[in-house]
Amino acid sequence: MYPNLYYLFQSLFGVSIAPLKVVNSFGFFVALSFLAAAWIFTKELKRKQAAGLLSYAEQKMTVGSPATMSELVTHFLLGFLFGGKLLGTFIGAATQDNFDPQGYIFSLQFNIGLGLLVGGVFTYLRWAEKNKKKLAKPEERIIRIWPADRVGDITIIAAVAGFAGAKVFDNLENWDRFIQDPIGNLFSASGLTFYGGLICAAIAIAYYIRQYRMPFLHTADAVAPGLMLAYGLGRVGCQVSGDGDWGIYNSAYAVNAEGVITKNADWASQLQQHHGFLIQQYGALDKVPHASFSGPSWLPDWLFAYNYPHNVNKEGVPLANCGWDDYCNHLPIPVFPTPMYEILMGLALFGLLWYLRKRIQLAGRIFAIYMMVNGLERFFIEKIRVNTTYNWGSLQPTQAEIIATALFVGGIILYAMAPKWQPKKPEPLLAK
Repeated sequence: MYPNLYYLFQSLFGVSIAPLKVVNSFGFFVALSFLAAAWIFTKELKRKQAAGLLSYAEQKMTVGSPATMSELVTHFLLGFLFGGKLLGTFIGAATQDNFDPQGYIFSLQFNIGLGLLVGGVFTYLRWAEKNKKKLAKPEERIIRIWPADRVGDITIIAAVAGFAGAKVFDNLENWDRFIQDPIGNLFSASGLTFYGGLICAAIAIAYYIRQYRMPFLHTADAVAPGLMLAYGLGRVGCQVSGDGDWGIYNSAYAVNAEGVITKNADWASQLQQHHGFLIQQYGALDKVPHASFSGPSWLPDWLFAYNYPHNVNKEGVPLANCGWDDYCNHLPIPVFPTPMYEILMGLALFGLLWYLRKRIQLAGRIFAIYMMVNGLERFFIEKIRVNTTYNWGSLQPTQAEIIATALFVGGIILYAMAPKWQPKKPEPLLAK
């Protein structure tokens, strides 16, 4: 596992670049997933625009005016924060051996010199940009803004609302952990729930596209393949960093002291061997979640059982002969690597949606299919994942199972009702 890009570069290329300790592997792949989704979303919106399914909005803009004082102040403050916190984090990682990037970001520490320098640069660049386009007499012009031009705004909204929703839903799901340290859990880099992010991002984006009168069903269809691709790529970050988003124990395998996985394990002996760790985790040995499945010999064992060495959560027991400064733990019993399964399924389902997008003409049905396949995939993967359950009498569902079921049912309803909910032929509209 590679908790951050420093260890990834060190392992793959043999180089040690200290500032890369700041770049968390999970966050890096999540960022890539957002960029990939935005690219796919843009392509689909442009295709629908070319087909006459989406139209532009006309908007009045004043061009040729110099930068205002509020613009200059805003850019200075953005640069000040960027330099003092983000660049300050990189400098700290490069110059201090035991530097804590997360602690620095969420503390009152600040590199004032870098903040002033970058703030000044941002202010000058904004002034120069506006000054280059300045006219002797500013003019009012009407410009056309197409839905594809709004992808940048939508992506930022999705990122902010999605992260906030993922944190809130994770803390609701793990309420006992949250009340022990509310501030720490709210601002930690770990602990994110996909469906929380999806729900909150969807609400924020729905509000945005309504404000600009973009047809909801066509927009939803355009974003569906990108959402599926982002899900698959985001799970790469879970797998690479070992963020705890793994499955239950596979009792058909064992891990020796050096972290090597072996087949044909005796579950009873594993329970006794790791008695202390398991009791601490689950309270009793009979509560340890596990299933026994021995993969075929022609496939690698890690596809069915993995012990996540060097995981970012530092969970498990010490790894012999680690050699790393930090992140020297591994799981004492291998688990089902569920992020790997979701990577494969996410990419396969993206391929399915990409194939169907031109073949299904009714608006809303591509998004309906996305809701159904996403719900099915997540519902069944929950059967071998470690998650908090709710006690509803004879039923003990997880938060994800509840939401996945609602998504699947919602997808069926949308697919059936799509013929009655078709949007009218779009016309150019004057934006507010």
